[in-house]
Amino acid sequence: MRDIYTPDSKAPLLPIHTESTTTNRTSSFLESIIANKFIQIASGPVACAVILLLANEQSLSRRMLAVLAWVFLWWLTEAVPMAVTSMTPLFLFPFFGISSADDVAKAYMDDVISLVLGSFILALAIEHYNIHKRLALNITSLFCGDPLNPPLLLLGICGTTAFVSMWMQNTAAAVMMIQVANGILQRLPVGTQMTGSNTDVQHFCKAVILGVIYSAAIGGMSTLTGTGVNLILVGMWQSYFPQEEPISFSSWFMFGFPLALMLFFVLWTVLCLLYCSPSTGRSLSAYLDRSHLKRELESLGPMDFAEKMILIIFGGLIVLWMTRSITNDMPGWGALFHNNVHDGTVSVMMATILFIIPNKKNNGEKIMDWNKCKKLPWNIILLLGAGFAIADGVHTSGLANELSDSLSFLKTAPYIAIAPLTCLVSATITEFTSNNSTATLVLPLLIELARSMSVHPLLLMVPGAIGAEFAFLLPTGTPSNAVGFSTGHINIKDMIKVGLPLKVAGVVFITALMPTLGAYVFGTQEFIPL
Repeated sequence: MRDIYTPDSKAPLLPIHTESTTTNRTSSFLESIIANKFIQIASGPVACAVILLLANEQSLSRRMLAVLAWVFLWWLTEAVPMAVTSMTPLFLFPFFGISSADDVAKAYMDDVISLVLGSFILALAIEHYNIHKRLALNITSLFCGDPLNPPLLLLGICGTTAFVSMWMQNTAAAVMMIQVANGILQRLPVGTQMTGSNTDVQHFCKAVILGVIYSAAIGGMSTLTGTGVNLILVGMWQSYFPQEEPISFSSWFMFGFPLALMLFFVLWTVLCLLYCSPSTGRSLSAYLDRSHLKRELESLGPMDFAEKMILIIFGGLIVLWMTRSITNDMPGWGALFHNNVHDGTVSVMMATILFIIPNKKNNGEKIMDWNKCKKLPWNIILLLGAGFAIADGVHTSGLANELSDSLSFLKTAPYIAIAPLTCLVSATITEFTSNNSTATLVLPLLIELARSMSVHPLLLMVPGAIGAEFAFLLPTGTPSNAVGFSTGHINIKDMIKVGLPLKVAGVVFITALMPTLGAYVFGTQEFIPL
């Protein structure tokens, strides 16, 4: 009987490592390092260690600089999720002796964070009950025109997006309005594809998508709740200059809204010049008219009790924000509470009401419950907290004073030359990293630069912060850009054609408005730098 298995006498007893096997293992090892982001993860601690080793003295400011290198490298390389990086000051600051655990934790929950938290809850309620879609369809059908007027329709879509973005985060507004825009564009012969013989229709599709993503960014500039950058600016101003008048919702709106309005009309004009020809209306009229929009609006049905209550609460919140602090001669209702009430107080109070009022759909069910709040963007909240903690650390560690001394050579530089430069630097950095990260990195430096120049810090902080919102050139600049780019209607060339003049106009506008309107709104002519 033969054995089932007969070993080959010529076969080696041990496996032979051929060159191909070794190469494959090396390649697999490198792929593993890249896939697991080990290089990016190591970059933070290594940079921190290098700074500490090269320092002549282990001062508190040097330790703060080392921690900053760690945190910013992880933010820039996305070694770990942004929210996780935002939590690192909670353990790095105590371990490096920069501040106590209690002190750094307090930065993660202050009035600005309360403002964001309440606003996010209200935005989730608006999204859950499709109020944003109803609003968009109403305004768009109003601007559609009869016969169809493409520039007017484009104005309606962009204007709606900008308005929605004023009250919720840019990305959320862009995602919502892209869905509405796609619903309109799907009626066109090109659908969601960039192929087709009708050039006018293709161009109009480009204009709509570009208009939505850029209007979301522009609308967010006009209010504190529109974008995290504005909140970071307010938080750092309060942290560095607690004795000064805080930036209120109404004061920022008085400055931000005119700026956003000017930028909005530049955007609309550029889009009309590039993508709306005299024949566009005739090309679109066969596929898109006011009746289509009205039918989609009718499919939503009449507004129910919950939707009406959300709009009432939303309107009440805006009124309370705008009237809490008006002027020195007319202090607003906040004076009744000895100015102990701030915008975050009102935001959380109005959000709480949503959990009290029944929605009158199901017995015992409220307008909002905590299950609907599972989509809260905690990554943004943690990022804001990290920014405030870093601002406190830079100030208390003495690093701010050292930065101020190093920038003393700019004392004689004219403001008219420095202001556009700071805005342009922020606008460049923000193309390659998030807007919030750019603001967190740049604003402390601008505060020290302002001190060196002996000018009001807001004269540089505001251009630097708003410049961080000018991410108009690349799909990776903001999540809103990526959302628009993913539709397939636009390419990078389209973004540059529209984004570049928009970025230039923004730098010119902020440089002109800050020493004029900004001086009136923020009282920059009265402040003496410390």
